[in-house]
Amino acid sequence: MAQQAYEGVFHGEPAIWLRAGDYEAAVLPGVGANLIAFRDTARQHHYLREPAADEMEAFKALPYVHGIPVLFPPNRFEDGKFRWEGKTYQFPVNEAATGNHLHGFVYGLPWSVEGYGADELESRVTLSLTIDEQHEVYRHFPHAFTIRLQYTLSGDGLHQRVQVRNNGETRMPCLMAFHTTINAPFAPGSAAEDCTFKVTVGERWELSDRLLPTGRFQEKSEQERKLSEGGLSPFFEEMDNHYQAVPQDGRNRMELLDSRAGLKLVYDVGTAYKQWMIWNNKATPGFFCPEPQMNLVNAPNGPELPAEEIGLIGLGQGELWEETSRLYLIEQR
Repeated sequence: MAQQAYEGVFHGEPAIWLRAGDYEAAVLPGVGANLIAFRDTARQHHYLREPAADEMEAFKALPYVHGIPVLFPPNRFEDGKFRWEGKTYQFPVNEAATGNHLHGFVYGLPWSVEGYGADELESRVTLSLTIDEQHEVYRHFPHAFTIRLQYTLSGDGLHQRVQVRNNGETRMPCLMAFHTTINAPFAPGSAAEDCTFKVTVGERWELSDRLLPTGRFQEKSEQERKLSEGGLSPFFEEMDNHYQAVPQDGRNRMELLDSRAGLKLVYDVGTAYKQWMIWNNKATPGFFCPEPQMNLVNAPNGPELPAEEIGLIGLGQGELWEETSRLYLIEQR
Protein backbone atom coordinates (compact mmCIF):
# COMPACT_ATOMS: atom_id res chain seq x y z
CA MET A 1 0.00 0.00 0.00
CA ALA A 2 1.35 3.43 -0.90
CA GLN A 3 2.10 5.77 1.97
CA GLN A 4 0.75 9.33 2.07
CA ALA A 5 2.03 12.90 2.36
CA TYR A 6 -0.45 15.75 2.03
CA GLU A 7 -1.40 19.28 3.10
CA GLY A 8 -3.90 19.50 5.94
CA VAL A 9 -4.44 21.23 9.26
CA PHE A 10 -3.60 20.57 12.89
CA HIS A 11 -6.16 22.27 15.14
CA GLY A 12 -6.61 24.96 12.49
CA GLU A 13 -2.88 25.45 11.79
CA PRO A 14 -1.61 24.52 8.29
CA ALA A 15 0.29 21.24 8.49
CA ILE A 16 1.96 18.65 6.31
CA TRP A 17 0.74 15.20 7.30
CA LEU A 18 2.69 12.00 6.75
CA ARG A 19 1.24 8.49 6.91
CA ALA A 20 2.99 5.12 6.74
CA GLY A 21 1.06 2.03 7.76
CA ASP A 22 -0.35 2.69 11.24
CA TYR A 23 2.01 5.61 11.85
CA GLU A 24 1.12 9.25 11.25
CA ALA A 25 2.98 12.50 11.87
CA ALA A 26 2.31 16.21 11.37
CA VAL A 27 4.73 19.11 10.97
CA LEU A 28 3.83 22.82 11.22
CA PRO A 29 5.71 24.95 8.67
CA GLY A 30 4.33 28.18 10.11
CA VAL A 31 5.48 27.44 13.66
CA GLY A 32 9.19 26.68 13.43
CA ALA A 33 8.84 23.46 11.39
CA ASN A 34 7.81 21.80 14.65
CA LEU A 35 7.05 18.08 14.25
CA ILE A 36 4.01 18.42 16.48
CA ALA A 37 2.63 14.86 16.34
CA PHE A 38 3.96 11.33 15.96
CA ARG A 39 1.39 8.61 16.59
CA ASP A 40 0.50 4.96 16.11
CA THR A 41 -3.17 5.15 15.15
CA ALA A 42 -3.88 1.43 15.60
CA ARG A 43 -2.52 1.33 19.17
CA GLN A 44 -3.61 4.92 19.94
CA HIS A 45 -0.08 5.87 20.96
CA HIS A 46 0.91 9.52 21.12
CA TYR A 47 4.69 9.66 21.44
CA LEU A 48 5.05 13.47 21.54
CA ARG A 49 3.27 16.02 23.70
CA GLU A 50 0.68 17.76 21.52
CA PRO A 51 -1.27 20.93 22.25
CA ALA A 52 -5.04 20.50 22.47
CA ALA A 53 -7.28 22.59 20.22
CA ASP A 54 -7.87 25.15 22.98
CA GLU A 55 -4.12 25.35 23.72
CA MET A 56 -2.98 26.45 20.26
CA GLU A 57 -2.60 30.14 21.07
CA ALA A 58 -0.60 29.34 24.19
CA PHE A 59 1.52 26.91 22.17
CA LYS A 60 2.30 29.55 19.55
CA ALA A 61 3.31 31.99 22.30
CA LEU A 62 5.63 29.38 23.86
CA PRO A 63 6.33 26.85 21.11
CA TYR A 64 9.12 24.81 22.69
CA VAL A 65 7.28 22.56 25.16
CA HIS A 66 5.37 20.52 22.55
CA GLY A 67 6.51 18.32 19.66
CA ILE A 68 10.09 18.61 18.41
CA PRO A 69 11.08 22.31 18.36
CA VAL A 70 14.30 23.38 16.62
CA LEU A 71 16.74 25.36 18.79
CA PHE A 72 19.39 27.37 16.93
CA PRO A 73 21.53 28.39 18.72
CA PRO A 74 20.33 26.37 21.71
CA ASN A 75 19.77 27.01 25.38
CA ARG A 76 21.17 29.88 27.43
CA PHE A 77 23.70 32.63 26.65
CA GLU A 78 24.93 34.85 29.45
CA ASP A 79 23.53 38.41 29.28
CA GLY A 80 22.44 37.60 25.72
CA LYS A 81 26.05 37.87 24.54
CA PHE A 82 27.55 35.48 22.01
CA ARG A 83 31.31 35.67 21.48
CA TRP A 84 32.71 34.14 18.31
CA GLU A 85 36.19 34.47 16.84
CA GLY A 86 36.91 37.97 18.11
CA LYS A 87 33.37 39.34 17.67
CA THR A 88 30.54 39.75 20.16
CA TYR A 89 26.93 39.45 19.07
CA GLN A 90 24.07 40.73 21.21
CA PHE A 91 20.98 38.55 21.47
CA PRO A 92 17.79 39.75 23.14
CA VAL A 93 17.56 38.88 26.84
CA ASN A 94 14.33 36.88 26.89
CA GLU A 95 14.60 35.06 30.22
CA ALA A 96 14.07 37.65 32.91
CA ALA A 97 14.74 35.29 35.81
CA THR A 98 18.34 34.65 34.72
CA GLY A 99 19.12 37.67 32.54
CA ASN A 100 20.04 35.33 29.68
CA HIS A 101 19.02 34.72 26.11
CA LEU A 102 17.16 31.41 25.80
CA HIS A 103 16.70 28.97 22.87
CA GLY A 104 17.68 30.99 19.81
CA PHE A 105 15.58 32.41 17.01
CA VAL A 106 14.05 29.75 14.78
CA TYR A 107 11.56 27.73 16.86
CA GLY A 108 8.65 30.07 16.13
CA LEU A 109 9.51 31.41 12.66
CA PRO A 110 7.70 30.37 9.45
CA TRP A 111 9.66 27.85 7.37
CA SER A 112 9.29 27.04 3.67
CA VAL A 113 8.03 23.68 2.47
CA GLU A 114 10.49 22.58 -0.22
CA GLY A 115 8.54 19.46 -1.07
CA TYR A 116 6.70 16.40 0.18
CA GLY A 117 5.83 13.04 -1.28
CA ALA A 118 5.43 9.33 -0.72
CA ASP A 119 6.10 5.97 -2.35
CA GLU A 120 5.55 2.32 -1.47
CA LEU A 121 8.09 2.45 1.36
CA GLU A 122 7.81 5.83 3.07
CA SER A 123 6.37 9.34 3.20
CA ARG A 124 8.52 12.44 3.62
CA VAL A 125 8.60 16.24 3.84
CA THR A 126 11.49 18.71 3.51
CA LEU A 127 11.39 22.19 5.02
CA SER A 128 13.93 24.99 5.11
CA LEU A 129 14.70 28.35 6.66
CA THR A 130 17.07 30.74 4.88
CA ILE A 131 18.60 33.71 6.68
CA ASP A 132 20.12 36.57 4.68
CA GLU A 133 20.86 40.24 5.27
CA GLN A 134 17.19 41.16 4.91
CA HIS A 135 15.99 38.66 7.52
CA GLU A 136 15.20 39.80 11.09
CA VAL A 137 17.52 37.16 12.55
CA TYR A 138 20.54 38.62 10.71
CA ARG A 139 20.46 41.70 12.97
CA HIS A 140 21.44 39.55 15.94
CA PHE A 141 23.23 36.68 14.18
CA PRO A 142 24.97 38.26 11.16
CA HIS A 143 25.49 35.19 8.99
CA ALA A 144 23.81 33.99 5.80
CA PHE A 145 22.79 30.35 6.12
CA THR A 146 20.10 27.77 5.46
CA ILE A 147 18.73 25.17 7.86
CA ARG A 148 17.10 22.24 6.06
CA LEU A 149 14.98 19.69 7.91
CA GLN A 150 13.61 16.44 6.47
CA TYR A 151 11.20 14.06 8.20
CA THR A 152 10.57 10.58 6.85
CA LEU A 153 7.92 8.15 8.12
CA SER A 154 8.09 4.41 7.47
CA GLY A 155 7.60 1.06 9.15
CA ASP A 156 10.85 1.84 11.02
CA GLY A 157 9.29 4.87 12.69
CA LEU A 158 10.18 8.55 12.34
CA HIS A 159 13.51 9.61 10.83
CA GLN A 160 14.89 13.16 11.05
CA ARG A 161 17.72 14.66 9.00
CA VAL A 162 18.93 18.19 9.73
CA GLN A 163 21.44 20.17 7.68
CA VAL A 164 23.01 23.61 8.10
CA ARG A 165 24.75 25.29 5.13
CA ASN A 166 26.84 28.45 5.39
CA ASN A 167 25.77 30.66 2.46
CA GLY A 168 28.00 33.57 3.49
CA GLU A 169 31.67 34.41 3.09
CA THR A 170 32.60 34.47 6.79
CA ARG A 171 32.97 31.47 9.07
CA MET A 172 29.88 30.94 11.21
CA PRO A 173 29.19 29.05 14.45
CA CYS A 174 26.96 26.00 14.09
CA LEU A 175 25.06 25.21 17.30
CA MET A 176 21.93 23.04 17.20
CA ALA A 177 19.56 21.22 19.56
CA PHE A 178 16.03 19.84 19.69
CA HIS A 179 13.69 20.41 22.64
CA THR A 180 12.06 17.01 22.06
CA THR A 181 8.97 16.53 24.24
CA ILE A 182 8.23 12.88 25.00
CA ASN A 183 4.97 11.67 26.53
CA ALA A 184 5.40 9.40 29.55
CA PRO A 185 3.24 7.40 29.31
CA PHE A 186 2.63 7.30 25.55
CA ALA A 187 0.25 4.29 25.57
CA PRO A 188 -3.40 4.36 26.71
CA GLY A 189 -3.98 2.49 29.94
CA SER A 190 -0.44 3.10 31.21
CA ALA A 191 0.57 5.48 33.99
CA ALA A 192 3.75 7.39 34.72
CA GLU A 193 4.56 4.73 37.32
CA ASP A 194 4.84 2.17 34.50
CA CYS A 195 7.61 4.17 32.79
CA THR A 196 11.36 4.03 33.30
CA PHE A 197 14.10 5.46 31.13
CA LYS A 198 17.80 5.62 30.37
CA VAL A 199 19.91 8.19 28.56
CA THR A 200 23.50 7.73 27.34
CA VAL A 201 24.96 10.40 29.60
CA GLY A 202 28.29 10.75 31.33
CA GLU A 203 29.31 13.50 33.73
CA ARG A 204 26.84 16.15 34.87
CA TRP A 205 27.90 19.75 34.36
CA GLU A 206 27.70 22.01 37.39
CA LEU A 207 25.43 25.01 36.73
CA SER A 208 25.47 28.41 38.39
CA ASP A 209 22.39 30.09 39.87
CA ARG A 210 21.90 31.54 36.36
CA LEU A 211 21.84 27.97 34.96
CA LEU A 212 25.16 28.42 33.17
CA PRO A 213 28.02 25.89 33.30
CA THR A 214 30.87 26.68 35.64
CA GLY A 215 33.27 24.39 33.76
CA ARG A 216 33.27 21.89 36.61
CA PHE A 217 31.38 18.63 36.98
CA GLN A 218 28.79 18.06 39.70
CA GLU A 219 28.59 14.83 41.63
CA LYS A 220 25.53 12.81 40.67
CA SER A 221 23.15 11.39 43.25
CA GLU A 222 22.91 7.64 43.79
CA GLN A 223 19.67 7.49 41.79
CA GLU A 224 21.00 9.80 39.09
CA ARG A 225 23.85 7.38 38.42
CA LYS A 226 21.22 4.98 37.06
CA LEU A 227 20.49 7.34 34.16
CA SER A 228 22.92 5.54 31.89
CA GLU A 229 21.75 2.09 33.04
CA GLY A 230 17.94 2.32 32.97
CA GLY A 231 15.21 1.53 35.48
CA LEU A 232 14.80 5.14 36.63
CA SER A 233 11.52 7.08 36.56
CA PRO A 234 11.63 10.18 34.32
CA PHE A 235 10.09 11.97 37.32
CA PHE A 236 12.31 10.64 40.11
CA GLU A 237 13.27 14.22 40.98
CA GLU A 238 13.08 17.68 39.45
CA MET A 239 15.48 17.85 36.48
CA ASP A 240 16.84 20.77 34.50
CA ASN A 241 20.21 19.09 34.12
CA HIS A 242 23.07 19.26 31.66
CA TYR A 243 25.22 16.21 30.87
CA GLN A 244 28.00 15.06 28.63
CA ALA A 245 26.81 12.62 25.97
CA VAL A 246 28.63 9.28 26.16
CA PRO A 247 27.47 6.87 23.42
CA GLN A 248 26.95 3.21 24.24
CA ASP A 249 27.54 0.55 21.57
CA GLY A 250 28.30 3.41 19.19
CA ARG A 251 24.90 5.03 19.65
CA ASN A 252 23.66 8.11 21.49
CA ARG A 253 20.11 7.55 22.68
CA MET A 254 17.23 7.78 25.15
CA GLU A 255 15.10 4.71 25.86
CA LEU A 256 11.68 4.93 27.53
CA LEU A 257 10.31 1.59 28.76
CA ASP A 258 6.61 1.04 29.48
CA SER A 259 6.63 -2.15 31.57
CA ARG A 260 2.83 -2.53 31.55
CA ALA A 261 2.57 -2.37 27.75
CA GLY A 262 5.83 -4.23 27.18
CA LEU A 263 7.09 -1.52 24.82
CA LYS A 264 10.28 0.51 24.55
CA LEU A 265 10.41 3.86 22.72
CA VAL A 266 13.92 4.61 21.44
CA TYR A 267 15.14 8.11 20.57
CA ASP A 268 18.41 7.41 18.75
CA VAL A 269 20.29 10.64 18.00
CA GLY A 270 23.56 11.17 16.17
CA THR A 271 26.90 11.24 17.93
CA ALA A 272 27.51 14.82 16.75
CA TYR A 273 25.30 15.79 19.70
CA LYS A 274 27.97 16.06 22.40
CA GLN A 275 25.62 17.05 25.21
CA TRP A 276 22.20 16.24 26.66
CA MET A 277 19.78 18.49 28.50
CA ILE A 278 17.10 16.69 30.48
CA TRP A 279 14.10 18.70 31.70
CA ASN A 280 10.98 17.22 33.30
CA ASN A 281 8.76 20.21 34.11
CA LYS A 282 9.49 20.14 37.85
CA ALA A 283 9.04 16.34 37.99
CA THR A 284 5.42 16.63 36.88
CA PRO A 285 4.24 13.30 35.40
CA GLY A 286 3.03 13.41 31.80
CA PHE A 287 6.01 14.43 29.69
CA PHE A 288 9.72 15.12 29.83
CA CYS A 289 12.34 16.50 27.44
CA PRO A 290 15.50 14.57 26.57
CA GLU A 291 17.23 17.25 24.47
CA PRO A 292 20.14 16.28 22.21
CA GLN A 293 22.45 19.28 21.93
CA MET A 294 25.61 19.86 19.90
CA ASN A 295 27.23 22.22 22.34
CA LEU A 296 27.73 22.96 25.99
CA VAL A 297 25.32 25.60 27.24
CA ASN A 298 26.83 29.10 26.86
CA ALA A 299 29.80 27.52 25.05
CA PRO A 300 31.06 30.68 23.28
CA ASN A 301 31.19 32.60 26.58
CA GLY A 302 31.98 29.84 29.03
CA PRO A 303 35.12 28.33 30.53
CA GLU A 304 38.10 27.69 28.25
CA LEU A 305 37.57 24.05 27.31
CA PRO A 306 38.51 22.19 24.11
CA ALA A 307 36.13 23.18 21.29
CA GLU A 308 35.65 19.57 20.19
CA GLU A 309 34.76 18.49 23.73
CA ILE A 310 32.10 21.15 24.16
CA GLY A 311 30.72 20.96 20.61
CA LEU A 312 31.72 24.49 19.57
CA ILE A 313 32.23 24.15 15.84
CA GLY A 314 32.20 26.46 12.83
CA LEU A 315 31.34 26.25 9.14
CA GLY A 316 33.36 27.97 6.42
CA GLN A 317 31.93 29.42 3.24
CA GLY A 318 29.75 26.82 1.51
CA GLU A 319 30.33 24.16 4.15
CA LEU A 320 27.60 21.82 5.44
CA TRP A 321 26.90 20.19 8.79
CA GLU A 322 24.39 17.34 8.89
CA GLU A 323 23.08 14.83 11.43
CA THR A 324 20.22 12.33 11.75
CA SER A 325 17.97 10.99 14.51
CA ARG A 326 15.22 8.41 14.77
CA LEU A 327 12.23 7.61 17.00
CA TYR A 328 11.10 3.99 16.90
CA LEU A 329 9.39 1.32 18.99
CA ILE A 330 10.63 -2.07 20.23
CA GLU A 331 8.28 -4.72 21.61
CA GLN A 332 9.72 -6.27 24.78
CA ARG A 333 9.28 -10.02 24.89
